[in-house]
Amino acid sequence: MSTGTTASVSTHILDTSVGRPAEGVAVLLAARGGRAADWQALGGSATDADGRCKDLPALPEGTTHVRLDFAVEPYFGRTADERAGARQDAPAHRGGGAFFPEVTITFAVQPGEHYHVPLLLNPFGYSVYRGS
Repeated sequence: MSTGTTASVSTHILDTSVGRPAEGVAVLLAARGGRAADWQALGGSATDADGRCKDLPALPEGTTHVRLDFAVEPYFGRTADERAGARQDAPAHRGGGAFFPEVTITFAVQPGEHYHVPLLLNPFGYSVYRGS
């Protein structure tokens, strides 16, 4: 939850290759207080059956930048067989993994604001945006 002196972050992932939430993706949260500051790892979570991380750690006061690291390769390794049946004309991806084994999103934050950052994901690409 954001306060007047802190921001808050939430996220969810939709696997667009199968049109379903991506369950069990590890998400790490880091923050820093200024461009020159070192990143501080705050902890992490994993997406639930609805593709949401509902228990990301709170941001410390003074946070100006946030980084979300999504470990998507293990997810795609687990779901390779399911995806193979779902995609009819998509090119084969050898090894059943992902072209992007991890996705890192860095963004600026302002105190008092909530930032929802959805990740639209498939084995060959991704897109993110500031949600609501």
